[in-house]
Amino acid sequence: MLDDSGLDLLFQKARTPRRWMARPVEPALLRRLYSLVSLGPTSGNCSPARFVFITASEGRERLRPALSAGNINRVMGAPVIAIVAYDPLFFDELPRLAPNEELRSWFAADVGLAEETAFRNGTLEGAYMITAARALGLDALPISGFDQNMVEDAFLAEDGWRANFLLCLGYGDIEQLPPRAPRLGFDEACRLL
Repeated sequence: MLDDSGLDLLFQKARTPRRWMARPVEPALLRRLYSLVSLGPTSGNCSPARFVFITASEGRERLRPALSAGNINRVMGAPVIAIVAYDPLFFDELPRLAPNEELRSWFAADVGLAEETAFRNGTLEGAYMITAARALGLDALPISGFDQNMVEDAFLAEDGWRANFLLCLGYGDIEQLPPRAPRLGFDEACRLL
């Protein structure tokens, strides 16, 4: 069990930045980040998430037109912008990822089930990325204010992947953040049955 300092790093004192320090994120750290994310559980080890890490100015400029106006400065200032995507044909990898199961045929025969599974588990892997980033000392800002079709056309069409959300990564400038926004209490958000 993590002690309070570990819980502080991941949740209790972790904050979502609005601005970024001009400190680069090394490619080796992104590889380490993915290696942690890849260990998170998904149903049937389906692992549908795919990630595009944008660090170069050319990629940023391709992304800019897809961003909602209120997100441009927050996103463009991040050292790394990850497109958290999923592969609708994730099931083609199942014979390798779950070799003792007969899962591929289920998903290949049911487009709705495959889409639902890819989106749900890809989102889960995106959440693992936020937690893993914090564990590695990075800050994370998830963004849903963007044009999905534009992002897919500009970055994902060749592979047939689908965009889920953007995740800005780096070292946040958290000195001038407002107090943490309220959260729902247990009795408001949970039921014990």
